Amino acid sequence: MTAVVRVRNLTKRYRDLDALHDVSFDLHEGAIHGLLGRNGAGKTTLMRVLTAQALTTSGTIEVFGEPPFENERVQQRICFVGESQRYPASFTVHHVLEAGRLLYPTWDAGYAAHLAADFRLPLRRPASKLSRGMLSAMGIVVGLAARTPFTLFDEPYLGLDAVARQMFYDRLLTDYAEHPRTVLLSTHLIDEVADLLERVLLIDNGRLLLDDDAEALRARAVTVAGPLPAVDEFVVGRHELHRERLATFARVTVPGPLDPAEHDLAGRLGLELAPVSLQQLVVRATGREDGAAATADTSEGVLR
Repeated sequence: MTAVVRVRNLTKRYRDLDALHDVSFDLHEGAIHGLLGRNGAGKTTLMRVLTAQALTTSGTIEVFGEPPFENERVQQRICFVGESQRYPASFTVHHVLEAGRLLYPTWDAGYAAHLAADFRLPLRRPASKLSRGMLSAMGIVVGLAARTPFTLFDEPYLGLDAVARQMFYDRLLTDYAEHPRTVLLSTHLIDEVADLLERVLLIDNGRLLLDDDAEALRARAVTVAGPLPAVDEFVVGRHELHRERLATFARVTVPGPLDPAEHDLAGRLGLELAPVSLQQLVVRATGREDGAAATADTSEGVLR
């Protein structure tokens, strides 16, 4: 697949803090990528660097084969919708959409008007008077209607209710199918977007932990549940990603996939096997600073 973005050994340092440390990855053409991680992990910093709104400390970035900083050819092909987007005080919603038409050669004015109606945006209202949810909806309209070859959404759903969030996901998937482009979506609502994502980047404390196909990631871990002695027999010698216990019942997450012999063993021991959701995998991967498996004893109500 063609790489729209190439990042190699990227570090972004603020005084004595590495917001990003030695990060390398590619973003492929015509794919929806998820950028996942906890608050403060470095997701917004990474997006700002990719869109040339912040400079790197070291490392290289190429977007469409060129450095993005002060490069008009590249910038015209990028739309970045930030979580706290700001607009001139005098701008109404209509002005914002008109600005989109002037900024992006791929802008679709008819689609923008259609989306604005779907999200019930008041075209004559000043942007400064919009609610948090309406500001998010306006950013979504701009990001989708711009139809730029590289589109970035940073937590685009803030303030939106469940209906509006689902509308965004539906419109994104439908328009992406008709007008393929490279999308990078940063989000905390992992379960809501899991089915949209084709590839996942997981970042934690400024370091890239995972960069893999979404389907492959779903097979990376399995939860084993059943009577404590049987679970302990099954997982002996295995790395445990997570363990929960309630009296004599246990649930343990282990790396996958399991082979046929392991499935047979689980059946003989009377254990239940279940896939781990993408959100659970992210929690397991970022839940402990030391990388050790978290152990939850729900009978005592503690996490240790």
